[in-house]
Amino acid sequence: MLGYLLARQGITVTVLEKHTDFFRDFRGDTIHPSTLEVLYELGLLDKFLQIPHSQLAQLSGYFGTHAVTMADLSHLPTHAKFVALMPQWDFLNFLASEASRFPAFTLRMGWEATGLIQQPDGTVTGVRANTPNGPVEIPAVLTVGCDGRHPVSREAAHLPLVDYGVPIDVLWFRIARQPNDPENALGYVNYGRLVVLIDRVDYFQVGYIIAKGTFPQIQQQGLDAFHQSIERIVPFLAGRTAEVDSWDKVKLLTVQVNRLRDWCKPGLLCIGDAAHAMSPVGGIGINIALQDAVATANMLTESLSSNTVTVHDLERVQHYREGAVRNTQRFQVFAHRMLSHVLNSNGPFEPPFILRAILSLPGFRYLTARFIGMGLQPEHIGKT
Repeated sequence: MLGYLLARQGITVTVLEKHTDFFRDFRGDTIHPSTLEVLYELGLLDKFLQIPHSQLAQLSGYFGTHAVTMADLSHLPTHAKFVALMPQWDFLNFLASEASRFPAFTLRMGWEATGLIQQPDGTVTGVRANTPNGPVEIPAVLTVGCDGRHPVSREAAHLPLVDYGVPIDVLWFRIARQPNDPENALGYVNYGRLVVLIDRVDYFQVGYIIAKGTFPQIQQQGLDAFHQSIERIVPFLAGRTAEVDSWDKVKLLTVQVNRLRDWCKPGLLCIGDAAHAMSPVGGIGINIALQDAVATANMLTESLSSNTVTVHDLERVQHYREGAVRNTQRFQVFAHRMLSHVLNSNGPFEPPFILRAILSLPGFRYLTARFIGMGLQPEHIGKT
C-alpha cells in the first residue's frame, strides 16, 4: 500500500517480497471499513469488490448458548459499511496489479532482504538482498521496514522492543462450508475455548484459540479429541471436522503484542507489524498497518519528492500514529485477560453478569463497530 501511494506521487519505490507469489495462509483476511474507505478515496473500491469475497455487516457470536450481536457496522460513516472477508493473497495481488500501472513502482518477487546497508554513524542507506541471480545491494534514500513480526529491518537496526506478553496462541485450519451455515456467526465461546470462523465463501478459515504453549499437549490427546472439541463448541460443524485428518493441516500462529520504543533511525522507518505486532483480537492488525502506510505517505511524500527526508520527519510519523497503536494494544491486553478466564474454564460457559451488563449498554454495538471497523485513528488519502 505504501509503495502504491508513493509511486502514485511519482516517487521511485522498490518493494521486496521474499516469496515468488503471495499464495499462503495469512492471518489478516479481514478488510475493514477503514481500509475500504481508503480504496474508495483512491477510486479502487468498485474494482476491488469485484474480487470474490463475503461481507459482514454485523459481527455476532455465541457465549455458551447465548447468541449476541457484538457490532453493527451499518451506521458507520463510510461508503462500505461491512467487513470484506477475502484471502490476503487476493488483496496483495490486487494492490500489486494496481501499483504496477505506475512507472515509479517496482515489485521484486523472490527477493529476500537479508540486512541493511549502514554507514559508520548508523545511518541506513539501503538494503542487502538475496535474489534468484545472487546477492545485491539496493541503495535508498529511505528504507521502510514492512517485513512483519520477525523483521530483518528491526533486528539489523538493533531497535529496542517492548513486549507485553500474551497468554494465547491460535491454531489455524480449514473446514468446508455448506450453503445453510450461519452467515454472521463469527465467534463461539464455550468449554474453555474460543473458536473463530472466517467465511471464505466455500470454506471456513478456522481460528481455534488455545492457552500459549499448549499445542503439544493438544497433539498428544489426538486428532479425535481435537475434532470432538471443535464440534462441541460449534455444533453445526458436527461430522465435518474429520477433513482435518493430519496435524500438518493445522498451523500454529504464535500470538504477539509488542512495539518498538523507536520506530526509526536515520534512513530507516518501521511500520505495521515490524513496529508494533498486534493480537488477532478484533482482526484489526492488517488495517492498522495500512493506516500506518497511509499516514506515512501523507507525511513523507513532500520530503521524499525533494530528497530532504530527515530523522525528524520519520519521528513525526511515530508520534502521530503511536497513540492509537498503544491504546489499541492496551485494549487487546485487557481482552487477553478476559480470554484467560475463558480458557481456565472447562465446563459450559455462562456469560458473567459484568459481561451481560456491558453487552446491554446503549450504543455498545455502535462503539464496538467504530473500534473494529475504523480503529481509533482512521486515515484518509492526503489528509494527515
